Amino acid sequence: MLVPSLAPAQTMPSQDPGLGAGSIGGTAGLGWRGDAALAPAATPLGNAILGDRTPDAAALKATAPDADVILPARDTGDAQDQAATVLADSMVLQGDRTLIAAGGVVVWYQGARLVASRIVVDGASGDLTIEGPIHLSRPGAADPDSEAILIAESGQLDRELQDGIIRGARLVLARELQLAARELTRTGNGRMTNLRYVIASSCQVCASNPTPLWEIRARSITHDAETRLITFDRPQFRAMGIPLAAAPFTLTAPDPTVERRTGFLRPEFRTTSGLGFGIKLPYFITLGDQADVTVTPYVSASRTRTLEMRYRQAWSRGVTEWNGAVSRDDIEPGGTRGYVFGNALIDLPRGYRLGVQVQVASDRGYLLDYGITDADRLWSGLTLDRVTRDKLFFGRVGNYRSLRDDEDNSTSPAQVADVIWQRRFVPHYIGGQALMEWSVHAHRRPSDRDRAGRDMARASVGLDWQRSEILPFGVVGAALAGLDADIYRIAQDSRYDDLVARADPTVGVELRWPLIGGRDGATHMVEPVAQILYSPHGNDDDIPNEDSRLVEFDEGNLFSDNRFPGWDAREGGLRANLGATWTRIDPTGWSLALTGGRVLRADPERAFPTGSALSGTSSDWLVAAQYDSGTGLAIANRALIDDNLSLSRNELRLGWLRDDLQLSAGHLWLDGEGQDAGLPDVSELAANVGWQIRDGWWGRAETRYDFVADRAQRASLDLTYRNECLTVDMGISRRFTSSDSVRAETSVGLSLRLGGFGAQEDLPGTVARRSCMR
Repeated sequence: MLVPSLAPAQTMPSQDPGLGAGSIGGTAGLGWRGDAALAPAATPLGNAILGDRTPDAAALKATAPDADVILPARDTGDAQDQAATVLADSMVLQGDRTLIAAGGVVVWYQGARLVASRIVVDGASGDLTIEGPIHLSRPGAADPDSEAILIAESGQLDRELQDGIIRGARLVLARELQLAARELTRTGNGRMTNLRYVIASSCQVCASNPTPLWEIRARSITHDAETRLITFDRPQFRAMGIPLAAAPFTLTAPDPTVERRTGFLRPEFRTTSGLGFGIKLPYFITLGDQADVTVTPYVSASRTRTLEMRYRQAWSRGVTEWNGAVSRDDIEPGGTRGYVFGNALIDLPRGYRLGVQVQVASDRGYLLDYGITDADRLWSGLTLDRVTRDKLFFGRVGNYRSLRDDEDNSTSPAQVADVIWQRRFVPHYIGGQALMEWSVHAHRRPSDRDRAGRDMARASVGLDWQRSEILPFGVVGAALAGLDADIYRIAQDSRYDDLVARADPTVGVELRWPLIGGRDGATHMVEPVAQILYSPHGNDDDIPNEDSRLVEFDEGNLFSDNRFPGWDAREGGLRANLGATWTRIDPTGWSLALTGGRVLRADPERAFPTGSALSGTSSDWLVAAQYDSGTGLAIANRALIDDNLSLSRNELRLGWLRDDLQLSAGHLWLDGEGQDAGLPDVSELAANVGWQIRDGWWGRAETRYDFVADRAQRASLDLTYRNECLTVDMGISRRFTSSDSVRAETSVGLSLRLGGFGAQEDLPGTVARRSCMR
């Protein structure tokens, strides 16, 4: 059963509800440890079949519900099975069967452990009179860290070590929250614990500094071990001993073991240059084990009135999440602004999965003003996919909406449909590996104007085959063949025929010579590769190029028969892909890899822009290097160099991961004239870093700088302080870009969470834990 593992809403400030470990779709968390990722702090690449740069939907995750297992009572047979075990320095049994144990007394009974200096067991009732210091716990529990620990000076307990009266008591919940009281009473077979004249805090208290950072005082506090709720009677909140707030009524809060419960989440204070100072106060509502709603009023001083909502639900074969907000503000006086983002994933029979996505916004400025997303294109529609060992099916139909000022939605493809089917198999008579693909695509522009409103539909079939054999001296030879055929239906463009068909065969051979050797414990691997391909030049001029306008040249497609990313354009002619790779693996754990190569042609490929890296009879040289220290540092660089040793493109990426540092940075330099006439040069730096400033302090910074324009595009700095009882998040960000509908903005945020109420979230960095020892 799929049930959202939704973290608790709480009556005390707490973290936002997170999602569980299992997932249906979505992207898993960043598994940094043990990875050699070049960008450990960057957003991981998705696995979408078609990348359209629209914002990602919320990662839908679910987990199995907690199961209460009741085992049948066993037949004890012997009364001794219910007896307690007592260890002590001395024990005296009196005539009325009263037992007196003294000196290092330890009692084990039904999973509970009692440590005291002296106990007296009444022979008639079995009740215990205990002299402290007393320590009562359940070390044999399934999760002893989440169990309550009782520490006291003296008390009386029944023979079950559950109910009774304790004096000078301290109750420690999940090793986080301490409740100190003059007197403690336990009833209901240990379920209800009532403390009178009590102080609650999760902060360290020392004899030299007896005042905690924060504390809650109350006439009485009751802890229900079954519901895991703490009830405060007329509580008073103090910070550093100074009363700050009080309530003349009863309040409840979850104990540290609770992961999901109706109540308020921690408030968030936010100040932006567009909206002014404001506060968010989320309220989390559970709707059973399978659903919840989070309602967040957002009020800013005379500038905005916003209501945000999030709804999540899971079923046995599906899960969904919907986020939205509606606002009235001074940015657009008198107008109503808002957005709705929703998605769902449903498991169907035979391994199929249905996806539903809705993305609607009143304007792009709203998404930026309220910190929702910086995406400038939205997509809503349906998807259906199925992936097995040798087959893939993917289909989608939906609508795009651009939020860019320089894009007209009436002349951009709005309604788009795609279907892709692939199957990998082994031919019976010729052997090798073959891949068959069927695909259908259609898109429509709302405009009815000629050329600007062009609509198009395509049906394609492709077949690729490859067979490899090991030749003398360890050379690996391969024969390659392929056939791609398309039929196009083009409407509302007088430059093209209404119906166009084409077929493009490809044949080729490939030689690889993998060599391996070693010296001084290091392993060296060298592999030169030569690939010769031929396919006739097609009639691409008869087909508008809609999906292959941006062409990359890197290690991933150096040995490819077609470097165009889509279907509308294909490489043709006689060409040779040449390259070599050298890798060194050191026994100490670090490795270095170098790759170089280029493409040679008998005739230039007209589809590539003049002056680009792939134009002419010979491409630029591709040179790439990768270094992995094996201890968290990774560096990669890729460059395109022409015969005059001039760079047309260079990309540098750096990732460094340590316990106290998470760094991800990259610089891209691109010669605009070398890519396409009229395009500007590109020189951008993007970096984000998280580092341990000092014990308890974690910093995060992010920037994106455009060296051509000589200005930053965005920058942010966030600080988090954590000790054993408090978490404070502070942040400031600045977006420098502006347009007719979007203006530059500065945003400042602050949130605070008290420890000990509800489950803690896992954050990077250390926790500043104070010690009473000098």
